[in-house]
Amino acid sequence: MTERTGGFVEGEGGPTTERPRSKILLVDDRADNLMALEAILASLDQDLVTASSGEEALKRLLVDDFAVILLDVQMPGMDGFETAHRIKQRGRTRDTPIIFLTAIDREPHHAFRGYAVGAVDYIAKPFDPWLLRAKVSVFVELFEKNERLSELAHQRVRDFDLMTEVAERLIALDVLLEASSDATKEERLAAAGAEVRGLVARLQPFARSANS
Repeated sequence: MTERTGGFVEGEGGPTTERPRSKILLVDDRADNLMALEAILASLDQDLVTASSGEEALKRLLVDDFAVILLDVQMPGMDGFETAHRIKQRGRTRDTPIIFLTAIDREPHHAFRGYAVGAVDYIAKPFDPWLLRAKVSVFVELFEKNERLSELAHQRVRDFDLMTEVAERLIALDVLLEASSDATKEERLAAAGAEVRGLVARLQPFARSANS
């Protein structure tokens, strides 16, 4: 199994941080087929991860999320159909799109079997490299859009939690300033000051990000 990574975002002072890439899983028992797929998809500038068996692919899927899986049908041991079936049984990978690549004859029942186990496409070899690259790029784009939407949703939750904490601290501050308790004015002001400092400390990271 190999993995091609890399890529940096160019800043004003040159390369700065590594640019996030989507992962594409290539599964085939023949090394020459994997090399050909890597050559075809290299221009997409994504992380290309290879696995030489269904078992190896399933292990890789335990730790990484993939935008799309290109899966050979004919492999010794666990074939592509069984591998796809197991992928779709897992909650984490159930929605990962699978494109079958096969050198089997083009009889319709082979394609039907592929779709039955959850494949989104079924491409017979030899295939048009441009067409394969175009289809994969569509799934990469969808994956990245979903990732951005997920991050936006999490950010909204974090913003809501922050506003709730700010509101609670302001209420506590108001109570401290208005309370007629046994505490002296100095003690109440000290407690209020602590609340203000806590609030400022909580908001500082957001102020820095807004000014950056």
